Amino acid sequence: MTSEKPSMRRQPKQKRSKERVNRILDTAAEVFLEMGFDAATTHDIATRADTAVGSLYQFFPDKLAIFHALELRHIEQGRILGEQMYSSEMAQLPLEEFIAQMVEKCVKFFDNPAPKVMFIQYFTNSTIFKSIDESFTQEFVKGLANMLSLRNPNLSSHKCHLLADVCTQSGNALLLVALRSDETYRQQIISQIKNLITAYLRPHVGDEALHNKVMIAQLNNEKVEISTPQESQVMKCPHCKSERISKNGHRHNKQRYICKECGKQFSGNYSPKGYPEEVKQRCLGLYRGGMGFRAIEKKTGVSHNTVINWVKQIKRDLIN
Repeated sequence: MTSEKPSMRRQPKQKRSKERVNRILDTAAEVFLEMGFDAATTHDIATRADTAVGSLYQFFPDKLAIFHALELRHIEQGRILGEQMYSSEMAQLPLEEFIAQMVEKCVKFFDNPAPKVMFIQYFTNSTIFKSIDESFTQEFVKGLANMLSLRNPNLSSHKCHLLADVCTQSGNALLLVALRSDETYRQQIISQIKNLITAYLRPHVGDEALHNKVMIAQLNNEKVEISTPQESQVMKCPHCKSERISKNGHRHNKQRYICKECGKQFSGNYSPKGYPEEVKQRCLGLYRGGMGFRAIEKKTGVSHNTVINWVKQIKRDLIN
């Protein structure tokens, strides 16, 4: 790291001064990005910012001080990005959508010149940085690790950190390539980042693992009866669980049954398969979020018995 120097000679207090400083910083980022930090000069920055170089020197003693001020602003904006990426709402999304949104938020953030020049400069020449070091990257690793723990509470803290570190470090390396490439190749790299991280995380925090582990932990609270493989060989009424049932014609080419105990009818293939996967995952996501079966039915239009059956199937899959 460089020797400690004050980033600014004085802090702007009036609105006009603050606007001038922000204009200088935004312009400096553009100049650094186009010309490189070493080639850029304060005169280049002042000219592009349409301000007198003397006005620039009122706030910044040199271009390094401008760079350090950009650092501090980058840290603040980066932490806001982290809060957006690592929210509890994001953790509840299906894995592929979760990764896609996380990557897109990063890409959108680094589309701006200031974050972009900070990112590229750090990974190509970090010696001029004063406030940003590896600990800043680890803040993002910690945030992702917490998200992975929310998705799969059975993962150890060490495993969550390892997975998050690999995703963050490899994602940064590929994002650096994307930011320095033309638009076409950039989009291809971004797509591959999503695919790579999704495939890497799926065995640990994929949707199946997420729904299975969280929902099974909630089954006792909902008091949903789950039959073992041996019990499932005997057909039971889905309403009263009685085994006293008989055939009762067909409907939509499916065998219908009637319960002699409660008198209710039901289909032999009681686990509906007609819903799109995204509807199923939405219902399971609402259940995992604590919503009751009938509330899910009211919100989505999917029968509460259908949702119960999906939950039962997860339990059976785990037993088998």
